[in-house]
Amino acid sequence: MPSYDEVIAQHRWRVPERYNIARDVADRHARDKLAMIHEAPDGSVTHVAWGELQDRSHQIAHLLARHGVERGDRVGVVLPAIPDAAATFLAVYRVGAILLSMSVLYGDEGIRHRLLDSDAKVLVTDEHNVERFAALGANVILLYGARDLATAFDTVDTSADDPAQLYYTSGTTGLAKGILHAHRYLLAHEEFAYCHEVRDGERFHGMGEWAWAAGIAPLLGPWRLGATQLVLQRRGGFDPERQLDFLSRHEATNVFATPTAIRSMMAIDDARHRHPQRFRRVCSAGEPLNPEAIRWFRRNYDVTVLDYYGLSESYPLVANFPWMEVREGSMGRPMPGWDVRLLDEDEQPVAPGERGEICLRARSNPHWPLGYWSNEAATEEAFGGEWLHTKDAATQDADGYVWYAGRADDVIISAGYRIGPFEVESACLEHPAVAEAAAVASPDERRGTVVKAFVVLAEGHEPSDELGREIGAFVRDRHSAYAYPRKVEFVDELPKTLTGKIRRVELREQEDDARAP
Repeated sequence: MPSYDEVIAQHRWRVPERYNIARDVADRHARDKLAMIHEAPDGSVTHVAWGELQDRSHQIAHLLARHGVERGDRVGVVLPAIPDAAATFLAVYRVGAILLSMSVLYGDEGIRHRLLDSDAKVLVTDEHNVERFAALGANVILLYGARDLATAFDTVDTSADDPAQLYYTSGTTGLAKGILHAHRYLLAHEEFAYCHEVRDGERFHGMGEWAWAAGIAPLLGPWRLGATQLVLQRRGGFDPERQLDFLSRHEATNVFATPTAIRSMMAIDDARHRHPQRFRRVCSAGEPLNPEAIRWFRRNYDVTVLDYYGLSESYPLVANFPWMEVREGSMGRPMPGWDVRLLDEDEQPVAPGERGEICLRARSNPHWPLGYWSNEAATEEAFGGEWLHTKDAATQDADGYVWYAGRADDVIISAGYRIGPFEVESACLEHPAVAEAAAVASPDERRGTVVKAFVVLAEGHEPSDELGREIGAFVRDRHSAYAYPRKVEFVDELPKTLTGKIRRVELREQEDDARAP
């Protein structure tokens, strides 16, 4: 087995001048090779060969071109996890456009903001959502009816530095910002080589939704390396029993999970015998993975889950590897080729064992973003210096293992979702009973943390459990189905600075103290 230092020393980035994600991911495969095994909500299973997926992506590329989509245009996509969704992603790259995939969990305002902010040329969706999105003023494209189009499209010749992907991420203030990535960003997702060690022809499954980096990268990355994707189209929320049954029946060998999913599985009695598996490698990311979850997986499936860490701007920065000792609770060591340091407020390295901020040296790898969409000030602030500041705090032991220590700002990480408190608070304030609101992370056994809103009521309203549930449902409907307050506490006033800013840190500390034994 290689040593960590040997792997680091041998690593080299290889980024061609001309590069297109669709060409690299899809066109390298023989037409008769199996690309995907898809299971629909009704249990029906479809096997998709690469030839079919290639043809479909060409047809959808023609459809986009017919609707005026050109190089550099933004294409919104809201589709369930179906083969046509994956083909649409490839089609967007083929026409040289920029993919903006969004979740059906977003509320109307969340989708409206992303469409308007990105100035999306079109929105691709299905018949179940067409009326909803047309009402938002989107130029909606339905995929059905495109099968009579040609199955040959001249993929645009793109540079590795040309824009390809737009992710939106929430911060502590303001609405979600779009992070723009170039085609080359996929080449930096070497977790599939170093952590998953993906093998040609093996069956891979990613549990992340196809609207975030932790959902799209585990789709495209393993495909580059020859894996067959196992895709489970969910009926609704996450069902751990159905998930394990799906993985067992389709003999998955390589899996990307989330800590929330694993914690949900831990509630299943005798999982080892009820849902036997053929796991060779299981990895996890999105939020800290607690040691007990690692031990549960090892007891049931004789596999040590490898945790890794990153953010939408650059991902992953730090990881555990199968050829290195895993220290339960640690996120591992920096990825090969990534210059990652723990720094203090003066951007100086901290000593082993001391708390510092996880930082990435600017432009040190192909995942370096092109910037925030239409936001030069934020781009310069985040990416204009020597270091990218993650605002995640950690410690590093004497052997270089990184241990997560919490957020250095107010962003809430819940079930792997990154939630900005400002957006939640703004949605709360639209409710007539709410005068003021502050949103923070609150400990939760299954999700790690959930959103909790501290609410000051408007005159004439009295606190009650029913009103708390009503406010939560109100935000869920208007903001999103994952970023709403699952807990509401009514208070007489919110802690504030002398200049009137809400001191969320006091509320977070209050929640942490309540969890302490």
